Amino acid sequence: MNFRPQNPIIVQSDKTVLLEVDNPHYGEARDCLARFAELVKSPEHVHTYRLTPLSLWNAAAAGMSAQSMVEALERFGKYDVPGNVKADVVDYVSRYGRLKLVRKNERLLLVSADELLLKEVWNNKQIRPYLLSQIDAKTILVDSSQRGHVKMALIRFGFPAEDLAGYVDGAYVPIHLLPTTKGGLSFSLRRYQEESVDSFHQGGGIQGGSGIVALPCGAGKTVVGLGVLSKLQCATLILCSSTVAVRQWIREILDKTNLTSDEIGEYSGERKEIKPITVATYQIIVYRSSTVDKDTGEIGDYPHFSLFNGRDWGLIIYDEVHLLPAPVFRITAEIQARRRLGLTATLIREDGRETDVFGLIGPKKYDVPWKDLERQGWIATAECHEIRVPLASEERLGYAIAEEKVKYGLAAQNSRKLDVLFHLVDRHREDNVLVIGQYLDQLKGIAHSLGAPLITGKTPNRERDKLYQRFRDGDVNLLVISKVGNFAIDLPEANVAIQVSGTFGSRQEEAQRLGRVLRPKKDGGLAHFYTLVTRDTKDQDFSAKRQLFLTEQGYRYTIADA
Repeated sequence: MNFRPQNPIIVQSDKTVLLEVDNPHYGEARDCLARFAELVKSPEHVHTYRLTPLSLWNAAAAGMSAQSMVEALERFGKYDVPGNVKADVVDYVSRYGRLKLVRKNERLLLVSADELLLKEVWNNKQIRPYLLSQIDAKTILVDSSQRGHVKMALIRFGFPAEDLAGYVDGAYVPIHLLPTTKGGLSFSLRRYQEESVDSFHQGGGIQGGSGIVALPCGAGKTVVGLGVLSKLQCATLILCSSTVAVRQWIREILDKTNLTSDEIGEYSGERKEIKPITVATYQIIVYRSSTVDKDTGEIGDYPHFSLFNGRDWGLIIYDEVHLLPAPVFRITAEIQARRRLGLTATLIREDGRETDVFGLIGPKKYDVPWKDLERQGWIATAECHEIRVPLASEERLGYAIAEEKVKYGLAAQNSRKLDVLFHLVDRHREDNVLVIGQYLDQLKGIAHSLGAPLITGKTPNRERDKLYQRFRDGDVNLLVISKVGNFAIDLPEANVAIQVSGTFGSRQEEAQRLGRVLRPKKDGGLAHFYTLVTRDTKDQDFSAKRQLFLTEQGYRYTIADA
């Protein structure tokens, strides 16, 4: 076996890949691996990746060949790549697109040159309910209304279909980007934003029209959405994580396109407008009537699902697609003829439903390493710090005897974190600081001690908007925010985030919270992200998991003792 000690990775026969951090080729190898492998863990010196069917299929859908994946493993490997790994990479990549969904004479067909595979599909009990008849050895007639369901069944079968059945155009809406915003600023898409739009659109052909664009927080995912709108020029439904996000989308559309307020509707808990461009919250979509059916005893259905057929939509945009609630998967399975764009900073879902996103929204069409955009100046350079705080002595006994399910909460709310927090706030008193946490009682105490405004889920939207605007205007330079600050708040002036507690081991939450300070600074200054962690507790264990995605993107945490 050949041995190349200068190389940074070891490929193992169980399809895990070990990446040596302290190696001059680490960065290049990491960026390459991230395209087709999933990061599993990232301690100080050796990071572990795994080759999974989904990671390989996403890479294949983005145009990466099995040969280029194997070549990358060989180029960076200390040892020869095991033969079974090469074979599995080739096998799994070849499975994507071996089955194709096409439309011919208004009929939805599943086709394949592999006659035996198609026969196996026809005889599969999980797939058969969605199939109508076998036309010939290479063609099966599919129930058009079950397009999404058959795609999910095929993924579970292990052979994801390439969907080439096309899309409805939707009602025509003339949408154009403005060279100068209505706010008076010069405007055009950045190069990576144009590439994102083109990767999704694919010239308007059947290869385009569904998929995910993954870009860092602060890199302008909303602008990518506007670019797609201008390409398709059709009635569009945009789904967002909150009413604040809905109104930010509306402001961006009004500022950067020719559309007027008469053409844009808000569909939220406060308003129910359906217009050519309608922006809605996930919360209102998944609202469920509390009425109980007398015959079945079941709680009422989702009355706002009718929004998906409220107009002749040509495009549906799922903002923060990693947050997509489970009920929305159900309705999305039934609207596969409409183009679907998912926008996110990270495709990680803590519920493990990344496969559903792949099958029903589409594969990843474009992403770019966060550090690449940092080097180009499109997002701020950020320093990440983990500060380990000992558990207060009076709280240590309570933690030791507590039930496992409550230990994390006790550790995350360690009272000694407050001294560290106050020190950091004082150190950054000239900066624009966000204090972010999970536990409301903890946050209320912090806000009271600091004399700072507190924003939680109970804060009325009007009050939130006022506080965010005061922060933008410089009237306030310190906000305490609950989980509502994880997503879609536009505070470009924020340059320091201090995380006092989080949602267990949520990788996507960690990435989103760093994202609050990643918008480029006018003075070119650094952004700082601090996470306060209770030493030798579940808080520290979960923190290690939370940091996985950011580690994959090239961020390193400086570990400090309180």
